[in-house]
Amino acid sequence: MQRLNKQSLSLLPASIAHNLSSLSAEIGIVHLGPGAFHRAHQAVYTDNAMEFGGNWGICAVSMRSTGVRDELAEQDNIYTLAVIDENPSYQVITAIKEVLVLGEQRQQVMFRMTAATTHIISLTVTEKGYCLDGQGLLDSSNSDVQHDLANPDEPRSAIALLAAALKIRWQQGIGQLTIISCDNLADNGAKLGKAIVAFAAQTEPNLAAWISDNVCFPNTMVDSITPASNDELRARVAQAIHLQDNWPIQREAFTQWVIEDHFSGPRPAWDRVGVTFTQDVSAYEKAKLRLLNGSHSTLAYLGLRCGKETVNEAISHPSLGKFIKNMLQQEVKISFKAPDELVVDDYIDAILKRYNNQHIRHLLSQIAWDGSQKLPFRLLASIQDNLAQGNSIALMSVGVAGWLHFLVNAAKTNFKIVDPLADKLISEAAYCSGNVAADVQRFLTIRQVFPESLANNQDFVQALTDGYLALSELGSANIEHIIDGLV
Repeated sequence: MQRLNKQSLSLLPASIAHNLSSLSAEIGIVHLGPGAFHRAHQAVYTDNAMEFGGNWGICAVSMRSTGVRDELAEQDNIYTLAVIDENPSYQVITAIKEVLVLGEQRQQVMFRMTAATTHIISLTVTEKGYCLDGQGLLDSSNSDVQHDLANPDEPRSAIALLAAALKIRWQQGIGQLTIISCDNLADNGAKLGKAIVAFAAQTEPNLAAWISDNVCFPNTMVDSITPASNDELRARVAQAIHLQDNWPIQREAFTQWVIEDHFSGPRPAWDRVGVTFTQDVSAYEKAKLRLLNGSHSTLAYLGLRCGKETVNEAISHPSLGKFIKNMLQQEVKISFKAPDELVVDDYIDAILKRYNNQHIRHLLSQIAWDGSQKLPFRLLASIQDNLAQGNSIALMSVGVAGWLHFLVNAAKTNFKIVDPLADKLISEAAYCSGNVAADVQRFLTIRQVFPESLANNQDFVQALTDGYLALSELGSANIEHIIDGLV
């Protein structure tokens, strides 16, 4: 079968959407972290927006891996988006013009980031890529940060790389650049901006001042479940588009992008293709981080504890489904003030419907990655707010307890977890003896996850201990009995 590329686009069936206007666009965006989510989300919005004009082609930069570059190069960086639902659909995306790998093509990366025609740099580097401490500030003890301070000409963190590019733009008088975080991080743009300014201040105070005065870092909220690609997807896409695509991506039908209306220069016509611009992202952000992401992580850890493999399998279990719904209704939704435009109960129903999408195979093990970076924003922030208001935290604490059991099980089975604090977490988990109170206290000393104010809060300690004890009984007792007993 012929490979998908520029030459074969004319062979696509008439039913397969593709935007010819984006095919000839010049590069105007540099994106750090071209994983599946970016290619299923921001790249698709940008591809669609170029129907309304503008040179917003994307230069995608991989911080380390060569996989995306090497696979997409054979396809002229063109790929297929499969929207998986009751009625699946397919769209061929041509917005990405090149993929560079920082470790091998540093000079080309810096050229793109500092070009006067580049007006947006965006990021999906996951929470850990921001090198932040428990307070959301630049962690100067982070190994990548220390390396980059000692080697400013060869940065390996996104923070230092951006600071290096901004230094060149500052020296050459090249402005009109907006840097957009698209990661699941509360106040993501504000935190990113502060981290870059803090890094720059340690090497060039005048650069830090210029960044503060000239570069905007809008907060954003992004949402769409994007499972990993597999051979089944490749076969399904080939059948649909009549071409061989070795690197397609898939996502659910639901997709959302909310951006603070705070830019330093021009932007694509994203608002004409479904992006919401607002003066305050925080309310949308909290709704998504707490309701969707918080329940997602909880379902992952409890589902794995109960022997489930995917989101659909876990939410379809009556007891787990009941637990998640009750946690959302009884605890999470009262932890924050939702935006006026959002009907929270409808949003919760939509979340549960998305989890029940049997056509999406979203692995719980994938969602369980990077718990030390995710849980402070997805669960612990809600717990802290509920404690301050005197509201219940019992069910959310079970979600946190599920993560602790995940770590203990990994230590016992020598399972390699994906987490920037993996060594620390597994080391602590390995010392857990089964003494519930002592085990919980051991984890609570990890300040990168649990701030002192929360670790010393007796209501939280008791709730976490109760949840940990209840989950300790799984395996010897009936799952339904244990989970139902928690709600």
